[in-house]
Amino acid sequence: MKEVAVAVGVILNEGRQILLARRPDDKHQGGLWEFPGGKIEAGESTPEALVRELAEELGLQLDTGCMSALTEVRFQYPDKAVRLDVWCVELTAEQETQAHGAEGQPIVWADAESLAGYEFPAANEPIVTAVRKKLLG
Repeated sequence: MKEVAVAVGVILNEGRQILLARRPDDKHQGGLWEFPGGKIEAGESTPEALVRELAEELGLQLDTGCMSALTEVRFQYPDKAVRLDVWCVELTAEQETQAHGAEGQPIVWADAESLAGYEFPAANEPIVTAVRKKLLG
């Protein structure tokens, strides 16, 4: 089974809250919350993919300088294998005000302590753990 490479952004505002987006009901893992991102295209680095995906999904105009690698997760769903390359994306206050669900998806800003109250796809659980460790120690 071919592995799908996915760029994932843990988007942090200046108050250290994390942006979460709700997956559309009609998509794979619909209705669950996720860290935004998308497939890495051929010839693209993970930061380049995040610049493109976060512009499409959230209306954010970013450069790769605000990004740092966090973790990598490999996960096998019944219908596909994914490799999630997860990067922190630090926003300025101005960029935070620009963030919106550009594809109509609901978004929220959540504190690291409250992440346990959101339902994520199983592949995202190691990301939640890494985020909590980074922000809460």
